[in-house]
Amino acid sequence: MPAYDFRRAEHLPNLRPEGRPPSPEELPRQRNGVTPQMHGRYPDYNVLDEADHWDPVTRRMVFERVEKPPPIRFFTGAEAATVQVFCDLVLAQDREPKIPVLNMVDAKLFAGELDGFRYADMPDDRETWRRLPRGLDAAARQHGCPNFVDASEEVQRKVIDALAHGELHGEVWDELPPSRTWKVVTRAILSAFYSHPWAWNEIGFGGPAYPRGYARFGLGQRESWEGAPAFERDPVKDTQG
Repeated sequence: MPAYDFRRAEHLPNLRPEGRPPSPEELPRQRNGVTPQMHGRYPDYNVLDEADHWDPVTRRMVFERVEKPPPIRFFTGAEAATVQVFCDLVLAQDREPKIPVLNMVDAKLFAGELDGFRYADMPDDRETWRRLPRGLDAAARQHGCPNFVDASEEVQRKVIDALAHGELHGEVWDELPPSRTWKVVTRAILSAFYSHPWAWNEIGFGGPAYPRGYARFGLGQRESWEGAPAFERDPVKDTQG
């Protein structure tokens, strides 16, 4: 099993040697607006340029995601530090600018805005998130490290990979199913990431369509305000290569 297999996903380009994902430098430098790490397939596209076409409530909500990241109120300082490292590695947010996923997840947990369902063998999602940093620390200690934050990146990746494949054992993981935990936390992480305008810029998403709506429904057709990709490698073919 590759050491960093947790990064493998059908919507991402093939992993490069040593299990690493493609470098952001393979994509064009962002020239308009912001994307995570300032690289993306749509370098001249900024979804916020279309804000005048949104209704006031939507416009305010979207801009708040950029301008007013919520404070950390659910996690303790130590928990937040551990979860921040975890989120950055899972999302490959290696440097600024980064989408404040930790803050967004924390806000929902603090407000009790949960998914409305949970696995029968799992606790409340808030308890799962409480146990996650303790479990990561426990797994890091099994590699001879004092905790997850202070472990080397190699150890951190091995711990996350084992979590993704349900292979963590001992302490927290004797009561909390690791594979279920992975599904719970990554669902929240990805939901937060792709709700942010910087992620929309990265993937060329047109943003809210109300009240303007869409007019071009044919295969391969693009609305006049949608971004054109400047990086033509087909991600589907690339994952199958």
